[in-house]
Amino acid sequence: MLDRSVLYRAYFTKDKLVHHHINSFNEFIDRGLQKVIDEVRIIETNIENTYVKLGKIRVEKPVVMEADGSVERLYPNDARLRNLTYASPIKLEMSIVDRGEEKEPVEAMIGMLPIMVMSKVCNLYGMSEEEMVSYGEDPLDPGGYFIVNGSERVIMTLEDLAPNKILVEYNQRYDEFIEVAKVFSQRQGYRSLVIVERGKRSILEVSFPSVAGRINFVTLVRALGLETDMDIVKAVSDNPEIMKFMLENLEEAEVSTTEEALEKIGNRVAAGQAKEYQKKRAAYVLDRYLLPHIGVEEKDRYAKALFLSRMAEACFELALGKRGEDDKDHYANKRLKLSGDLMEDLFRVAFNRLTRDIKYQLERASMRNRELNVITTVRADVLTERMIHPLATGNWVGGRTGVSQLLDRTDYMASLSHLRRVISPLSRSQPHFETRDLHATQWGRICPSETPEGPNCGLVKNFAQGVELSKGVEDYEEVKTMLINLGVRPVGGYGG
Repeated sequence: MLDRSVLYRAYFTKDKLVHHHINSFNEFIDRGLQKVIDEVRIIETNIENTYVKLGKIRVEKPVVMEADGSVERLYPNDARLRNLTYASPIKLEMSIVDRGEEKEPVEAMIGMLPIMVMSKVCNLYGMSEEEMVSYGEDPLDPGGYFIVNGSERVIMTLEDLAPNKILVEYNQRYDEFIEVAKVFSQRQGYRSLVIVERGKRSILEVSFPSVAGRINFVTLVRALGLETDMDIVKAVSDNPEIMKFMLENLEEAEVSTTEEALEKIGNRVAAGQAKEYQKKRAAYVLDRYLLPHIGVEEKDRYAKALFLSRMAEACFELALGKRGEDDKDHYANKRLKLSGDLMEDLFRVAFNRLTRDIKYQLERASMRNRELNVITTVRADVLTERMIHPLATGNWVGGRTGVSQLLDRTDYMASLSHLRRVISPLSRSQPHFETRDLHATQWGRICPSETPEGPNCGLVKNFAQGVELSKGVEDYEEVKTMLINLGVRPVGGYGG
């Protein structure tokens, strides 16, 4: 007979209770910080041939600077009792290239990072129970929270629709229902909603940020490089019924070449400007704001055209009854943002603010003919303030409120419940009946009974006891190799 006690011991241990928060924060320390630095790479200035190169970033152990100037190790209980923020210095390797001449790389302190209790950077990490007691800590305390100005703050897990995934549904416009394919395209914290809809007479239209109104589908894919009618039809589908719909679209086409298509879009995004500027602006908008998750370079346009074609095919399949609407409440169509992901978003915005400040300080020093020095140009409090303030108030970047909350210490169970809570971005003042319902796919993932009564019912949820969170991958090469080895072949060169 199966010995279930082994299974119980594996799941119901204190290590498992908030491990999702701790693992996520550790991932942010190991990879997330460096990822943000690598996105920036260099800080440009208005001084000729002068810029700052960024290197490796590292986080030290939490410390406190005393009144006499000495720096001491800080432990969570001291931070609670003395109303301090449990934070670590962040050191970044930087080198100034001054008028083409690169100076010696210097490691500068760029700010203080709030540290999660019991994460790998925490001073309690790896301590025995006796040592923890000697530092005033409860060995059974699971960690997974931050200490800001002496208050224990927990970052809520946010539930949202999956980015970069095509979802189809019916939308009501005036008195008719139209088929719509949507995708939330996400890249480096920027989120762009791209919608393909099948309107009157099966004509497809696309809308995406920075372009007012809707653009004809054929015009857009022609601008992206699918020029001939045959290329466009083949990219969408080889189903005869869908091809018939596409021929209707091609008959109504506004343009017949890539050049004309770019001019047409340029006229929309920069009306009244010079022709050359219009084209440039149209190319910039297509590269930056249309499906940024595929890429933001000119070479990515063909892949974008194929992705839009796939969205068009999904619209037609819905119209022909070959597929149903996507269920937004199905857990396969959801993704969770944990504390590490949210801290990465916060750090990205804070670091961008710091880079602007460094640029300003360097230009100011240059104007006054002072020697350019990394250490004197970095004002650490610029980043520190932008990291600590959102944690202290719960007002996150992107306009979200209530992201960090005061940890509920009514009793041990209340603390655990708070650390395992999941919140939905939907408004609590609207009905959202289906969203509040218990969905079959929540089995084993979400607790069916632990949810508040009243307006938050079904929008604030809690993890089930035996939940396991899988992690998304940034590098798809390994997955791609695995699929090719299994015999999957790329179509039309996309992703090939």
